[in-house]
Amino acid sequence: MAFSSNDLKNGMTLDLPEGLFQVVEFQHVKPGKGGAFVRTKLKNLRTGGTQDRTFRGGEPLNQAIVEKREMQLLYRDGDGYVFMDVQSYDQLTAPSAALGDAPRYLKDSDNAVLAFYRDEIIGVELPSSVDLAVAETEPGLQGDRVSGAKKLATLETGLSLQVPLFVNIGDKVRVDTRTGDYLTRV
Repeated sequence: MAFSSNDLKNGMTLDLPEGLFQVVEFQHVKPGKGGAFVRTKLKNLRTGGTQDRTFRGGEPLNQAIVEKREMQLLYRDGDGYVFMDVQSYDQLTAPSAALGDAPRYLKDSDNAVLAFYRDEIIGVELPSSVDLAVAETEPGLQGDRVSGAKKLATLETGLSLQVPLFVNIGDKVRVDTRTGDYLTRV
């Protein structure tokens, strides 16, 4: 779908010759001399990298129509993950490379929003935090009560992170999916 660079908005997805990009931020600039232009910061949806790019005012661009569907993770299948559409009940197997870091925060029967461009998965939207059980960690030692002390823990999905000393195996902890940090014990 074609549109003008003057119509750019944050969150729009562009289909450029270099790949698929999402507009992170933009600024319309009208200098005293010369034509107007649009300065943008773009995120590559396939690699995750960002780049700055300037477009002439009124330059034609192609907008990529991205479809978002709520899917439920059913199970892991080798190197892929089998998801079910919660509305149509259709199943699809997604390769782990297409999901990025999302599998570190998803366990079976969890829901996530998958973004599709044509038939390709280009992103996964997770809730801001998830609750996961601690699978492995060293026991906290009696008398070791240094304020703010941490230890390494491995969660049920294989994610490793630093947790406070009082967290034990079997405890559920809340993890921030944006940073991968421990938030609280649940």
